[in-house]
Amino acid sequence: MTSTHAFWLAGRQATGEDTFDVTSPWDGRLVGKVSVPTDAQVEEAVAAAHAVRDEFAATPAHVRAAALDHVSKRLAERTEEIARLISAENGKPMKWARGEVGRAVSVFRFAAEEARRFNGGEAQRLDTDLGGQGRLAFTRRFPKGVVLGIAPFNFPLNLCAHKVAPAIAAGAPIILKPAPATPLSGLIIGDLLAETELPAGCWSILPVANDRMPALVRDERLPVISFTGSEKVGYAIMDSVPRKHCTLELGGNGAAVVLADWASDEDLDRAANRIATFSNYQGGQSCISVQRVIADASVYDRLLPRIVAAVEAQVTGDPSDDATDVGPLVSEDAAQRVEAWVQEAVEAGARLLTGGKRDGASYAPTVLAEVPADVTISCEEVFGPVLTVQKVEGEAEAFAAVNDSKYGLQAGVFTHDLQTAFRAHRALEVGGVVIGDVPSYRADQMPYGGVKQSGVGREGVRFAMEDYTYERVMVLTGISL
Repeated sequence: MTSTHAFWLAGRQATGEDTFDVTSPWDGRLVGKVSVPTDAQVEEAVAAAHAVRDEFAATPAHVRAAALDHVSKRLAERTEEIARLISAENGKPMKWARGEVGRAVSVFRFAAEEARRFNGGEAQRLDTDLGGQGRLAFTRRFPKGVVLGIAPFNFPLNLCAHKVAPAIAAGAPIILKPAPATPLSGLIIGDLLAETELPAGCWSILPVANDRMPALVRDERLPVISFTGSEKVGYAIMDSVPRKHCTLELGGNGAAVVLADWASDEDLDRAANRIATFSNYQGGQSCISVQRVIADASVYDRLLPRIVAAVEAQVTGDPSDDATDVGPLVSEDAAQRVEAWVQEAVEAGARLLTGGKRDGASYAPTVLAEVPADVTISCEEVFGPVLTVQKVEGEAEAFAAVNDSKYGLQAGVFTHDLQTAFRAHRALEVGGVVIGDVPSYRADQMPYGGVKQSGVGREGVRFAMEDYTYERVMVLTGISL
């Protein structure tokens, strides 16, 4: 028998009246049953977080830092167990699941460090004009209030960490909603937070259904919303609560640009291997996975067969096998959508160079060339293991091709030239430019987010803490400066 997983209500375990099943996208087996909070329990969690907000904001930094350090260390101790849980509920191959746990370990450690140094205060002399003589401004940051964190399925532990850790570090209570398909990894964070001395009520982890979110989103006691997910849902949230602070980390169709100076055999082998790996890691279910390759005509003919060979070398299969590179998508519906988009592109004239086959929730790593600009896979985020390759003439055309998208999350530029790197940084309409690599690189302490339809605001621990807080100035009068 599979036990029922309780949820976390104001820092304590609780169960509701109903449960739902979490199943493996690889083989359909039952991974766990999760208890669902009732409406009354959700209300209790929100009321508790709202009531404790002033107390939590005043909690000494060392208390918050110690709790975050504890979670970081306990995640590290339980890496293998948690990685297997991620792999089971998400379908992520073990090599990537272990990496995700390692990243979450870092996120909580970074948050502990930031809790100790954040909000140190800044003094500003105001006697630069006569009217400010004897006056000193002192600025600190204070939490805006309770954070509603809404996390997606593709990084079920680390993207929950990116909601919870900055909130605790900043002294903001948080209500976390993990994705319905993958709630178990988020609930693990509750197991570890419960071992700390944080004030009761300052955190809850509630696995509620998506259709119950509008009421939470509109609740005035939750003034900050941090959402990671689809463009459609993210902007619907923002439009429904225009006076709230919303951080939206949305979709992308990441481009890897290979310029003419990246031309040696060693260069092209590296680019092809990085592109193949990061168009297919997590089953392509990453907002910054490589979806588009934009290659200069001078290297295109040598690069394309290398990409196809590297993609075909990706090992597909059982995600619990350490040798597997590419596992299933999160559901058969997701794989069927990818299949339909590829079929549409091929029928419109695209060349299918490898892949293009579905088996249940699994979709074979796929490469397309000569893809028409108006088909769905050229315009939208595929969120699957599919790659398109495009030939361009020169740097200007390459950068224009990157920008010819409604999305702007990250881009990678393979070049050795420093001046080209700075031109790319200036010209590309994205939140991050990665030089000498694919767009899929993310360090969890750096500012991360997009422009255009890829969202607003930034994650990365300190940057999320700034989003969760506001500046308040105090003016001291009669000070001898």
